[in-house]
Amino acid sequence: MSERMALENIVVLDLTRVLAGPYCGSILADFGATVIKIEQPGVGDDSRHYGPHINGESLYYGNLNRNKFGITLNLKSEEGKKIFRKMVEEADVVIENYRYGVMDRLGLGYEQLKEINPRLIYGAITGFGANGPYRDRPGYDIISQAMGGLMSVTGQEGNPPTRCGSAMGDILGGLNMAIGVLVAINARHITGKGQYVDVSIADSVVMSLEQAWQRYFVTGNVPVPHGNSYDAIAPYDSYQAKDGWMVIGCGNQRLFELLCEKILEKPELVVDERFTTVPLRVKNNKDFKIIMEKWLVDYTVNEAVEKILSAGIPAAPILNIEQIANDEHFTKARELFVPMNHPVCGEVLINGTAVKMSETKAKIRMPSPTLGQHNELILQKYGYSQDEVEKLAAEGVL
Repeated sequence: MSERMALENIVVLDLTRVLAGPYCGSILADFGATVIKIEQPGVGDDSRHYGPHINGESLYYGNLNRNKFGITLNLKSEEGKKIFRKMVEEADVVIENYRYGVMDRLGLGYEQLKEINPRLIYGAITGFGANGPYRDRPGYDIISQAMGGLMSVTGQEGNPPTRCGSAMGDILGGLNMAIGVLVAINARHITGKGQYVDVSIADSVVMSLEQAWQRYFVTGNVPVPHGNSYDAIAPYDSYQAKDGWMVIGCGNQRLFELLCEKILEKPELVVDERFTTVPLRVKNNKDFKIIMEKWLVDYTVNEAVEKILSAGIPAAPILNIEQIANDEHFTKARELFVPMNHPVCGEVLINGTAVKMSETKAKIRMPSPTLGQHNELILQKYGYSQDEVEKLAAEGVL
């Protein structure tokens, strides 16, 4: 008996491009959904032009579009719209990340499509959402980080606003859309109807700042960059050892006491008036950091981490990309990088999934499609013959 997959009964029409939408689609595909990637004929997803490339094929695109079938479709042509509407009749989900209103102007927005399929779940990822003064603005990751507040609290103290080193706005937007789609699928079991799922990448960044909002609402103080320290807890920061950097996270009073007594061997710090409460430790974090790094000067990162962990205190080395890529915990035990055999690129490593299931596991079943690779395969399922597919391609519909 073949292994079942959690979303094997779900069909997704994926009109998304670049990162946020394709990331959402890849999550659904990894768990078994039939995801049909629909791209512009002759051009395709913008990310096909993003590096790195192997044999002219983008691994940026390949990583985010694995497990998907790929077709081309000109949605500006009447025949292309007709084909898309026919696909919508049998689909469970449509996801897109065009600017707000683009699909409506094509006659393919949610209000039009739900008349064809009332059970359709329609997910739209935009820069700023489906309402509000910023609705019509374009959205890219750096825009979401700028207007969502993330850049204002990222970086070293006194330095200019800094973009987070990863495209967190897009990733958060993709995750939120995946959550929204799955919530809507369950809601459909209850109501029998689909719905519109509205995700803004700027909203996603705003909500990721969690405690910064509560601190502002309570105190009126505007959060600013504090490097790697945390406004809510201390000691909770990065520290320099003999050969590099590490972090320590004391999330409660007992952990702080253990650090002072067992590691620093300075029990007097527990009753030091600068450090007796969490707010005082946050206020005087720099003073404690000097004490901590004076101890660390005699230890390598690995030595210090092992010693601190052995006392039951959270600590870790700061790993770079190369170190993580060669760490057995992440690579073997957690399977975060998995091999994929691509027809153009050959054997490559792509990202796995962070969600581990005991029964319905995620799988990399097939590589990302070349542009229009599955035109004939998919359209034949909707009643088009090989000759008709060839004719549509010659007419620029595919």
